[in-house]
Amino acid sequence: MKNLQQMQQIMKQVQQMQEQLQKQLDELMVEASAGGGMVTVKMNGQKLLVAVHIDPEVFASEDAEMLQDLVVAAVNEATHKVDEHLASRVGNLAMGLNLPGLT
Repeated sequence: MKNLQQMQQIMKQVQQMQEQLQKQLDELMVEASAGGGMVTVKMNGQKLLVAVHIDPEVFASEDAEMLQDLVVAAVNEATHKVDEHLASRVGNLAMGLNLPGLT
């Protein structure tokens, strides 16, 4: 019976942790750039691209392939930043989890 109560307590803590993490992701906004700031993107915690800024100098070169590469690099960097933030938050929340028998 005690194990069932412990399991219920753990499940409650996990659910609270999940809710807290979701709230943090909903509020997260990261920015990343490529080409020395020629392309800058903003991405939210759900990994949705919400803004793209392209420096007008990029258009002057008329190099579409370079522009494509810069956009891809900036988006990949923003995705990496969201992943890093998520990993950090999950680690911090998991450390706060009170698991009987493990602490």
